Amino acid sequence: MVFLGLHPAVTSRLAGVIGFTFAYQTAFALYSVPNKTEKFYDLAGSTGFITSTLLSLYYPTVKSWLTKSSTTTASALSFSLANHHPRQLLVSAMMLLWAGRLGYYLVGRIAKHGSDSRFDDLKTKPAIFSGMWFGQALWVTLVGLPAFLVNSVPAAAHPALGLKDFIGLGIWIAGLGFEVLADSEKAKWRKEKDEKKHEEKFISSGLWSLSRHPNYLGEVILQNGPPLLALTTPLPPTVKYLSFASPIFSYILLRYASGVPPLEESAEKKFGDTPEWKKYRNETSMFVPLPFGLGKGKI
Repeated sequence: MVFLGLHPAVTSRLAGVIGFTFAYQTAFALYSVPNKTEKFYDLAGSTGFITSTLLSLYYPTVKSWLTKSSTTTASALSFSLANHHPRQLLVSAMMLLWAGRLGYYLVGRIAKHGSDSRFDDLKTKPAIFSGMWFGQALWVTLVGLPAFLVNSVPAAAHPALGLKDFIGLGIWIAGLGFEVLADSEKAKWRKEKDEKKHEEKFISSGLWSLSRHPNYLGEVILQNGPPLLALTTPLPPTVKYLSFASPIFSYILLRYASGVPPLEESAEKKFGDTPEWKKYRNETSMFVPLPFGLGKGKI
């Protein structure tokens, strides 16, 4: 079957990976929805990226093992990195490192607090809670799409690494560094607050003086890296540009849905009447810092 100009083998491979992605989240949902628990939501999300990326990389080997389990021996299964193009290894490493860091942070947070306030009402409504798991599967699919596309093309068909690949890697490193620095600044600020070294109600220094949500901004920046690696693969142009659904979806999700809005609402409830918050809110960009004071307090 030809879909968007893709070779049938590539289409089959993508369908298998995406189908697994939704099945993986469904497996967690089958336990979590009836038990009204969100404890495995973040774990399923981060490991969903890891398992789907690895499957996209080793799909032929896994498929051979599943379809010919009675005749295929373990020694016949090849998981050698030498079988892959450097571009495939690079984009997969980017996805795995990012997902591993994200999972470490999110799973640690739920382990520490025991619950997630985002789900206090949602988990008691089966239809809506189920939709959250479907949404997570969609998130994994769209954000992981650049890696899935790159890995769907046979290694021998890939051109050598080029300028777009290295620009993509540079953007990814810059975005990740921005996010890591923002998180470390906030962690240090919280530690010093716990040690009574300051009495600030909210952080407004470092990268947090440029944006009220610099960690999310770094996240959106880094997601623009992997699609550039997908642009150099021998795929139809329409399919290549589909990979940019990753940064677009990430921006919409963080800026208008589960990221910025609930945090802004919470901050308004806690600090809305204080002069310090009003000054910070009015003089600091909500998300994207622009030159010459443009967008302060809004964008």
